[in-house]
Amino acid sequence: MKGSVISVLVVLVVLDRLASGLEHRSYDYTKYHPMDEISAWMNQMERENPDVVSSMVYGQTYEKRNITLLKIGFKNTTPKKAVWMDCGIHAREWIAPAFCQYFVKEILGSYKTDSNVNTLFKNLDFYITPVLNIDGYIYSWRDNTTRLWRKSRTAGTENCRCFGTDLNRNFPAYWGMVGISRNCCSDVYNGPTAVSEPETKAVTDFLGAHQNEMLCYLTIHSYSQMILIPYGVPNISAPNYDELMEVGLAAAKAISAVHGKSYKVGTPPDVLYATSGSSRDFARFIGIPYSFGLELRDKEKYHFILPENQIQPSCEEAYQGAMSIINYIHDKNFKSAAVSQTVDNCDCLMDLECKCDDFKPLY
Repeated sequence: MKGSVISVLVVLVVLDRLASGLEHRSYDYTKYHPMDEISAWMNQMERENPDVVSSMVYGQTYEKRNITLLKIGFKNTTPKKAVWMDCGIHAREWIAPAFCQYFVKEILGSYKTDSNVNTLFKNLDFYITPVLNIDGYIYSWRDNTTRLWRKSRTAGTENCRCFGTDLNRNFPAYWGMVGISRNCCSDVYNGPTAVSEPETKAVTDFLGAHQNEMLCYLTIHSYSQMILIPYGVPNISAPNYDELMEVGLAAAKAISAVHGKSYKVGTPPDVLYATSGSSRDFARFIGIPYSFGLELRDKEKYHFILPENQIQPSCEEAYQGAMSIINYIHDKNFKSAAVSQTVDNCDCLMDLECKCDDFKPLY
């Protein structure tokens, strides 16, 4: 009897490993995936790479779904400097979660053989949220009538029955100043107050708790082929504006070298339109020195309905752009002997022990 039980257990273990292998081979990075498949993929990444990947639930959505990130890098007993990346803050921008998955695949597939990525893993942790606006993303998959849903799925009120808040207008950085709507039916409704949404609160709380570790904030969007830097409010520039432009232009050059696509670089008022309350601006506002928003393909042909045959080339070029930014930041912090630090109204030019205890959101 005991031998039979052991035999059954062995068979189950073998079947589980075979299933894991089949799952790995069948996951298609050239397709868009619904949320349940992305969640299963996240579990798979952690299971297959236990030495460098762990997952963390850091909040819940309005509909009580867990917001989970992947922490990637060599494990250390002391906190490391870090890079943040989130995708899918706007539900309809499906190419963004596809890129986060591609980025994870690439770095996990290369850190053992690529000395550059291996060094990044030693010195940095990557915090990656493949889908931030989970409720909205799931809703955008419901049918053709919901495919272009942008906002969260917060319920309306007695005064306005429409659902949702634009999470990228809800952050406490120049909240409500420009590029928003007070009409809750608008796609750019910024919420009743700053940080009114649980998804926004999850990010602000996490960044606030780790702000001394964070060197870089990357938020992935579509469309328009742009690299956006702070700030979205006209006539307000980040104190390291020139450096952000330099880093952004280098990233655009790296992107163009892959498939010839051109990306504009600048603040939203200069190259797109004025905005306030964005996560990109919030990250810079609390002292994360390098904050960028990447707007992926395309420009004016497909808009948010980017065909699946565009996923791989879009991700290939965006990966090079993101790595250009990350490598610059890494080299400046770990290969340069001199690191300057400036604190001005809780806006830290560089880094390393910059504290923003007096931070007061501009609600």
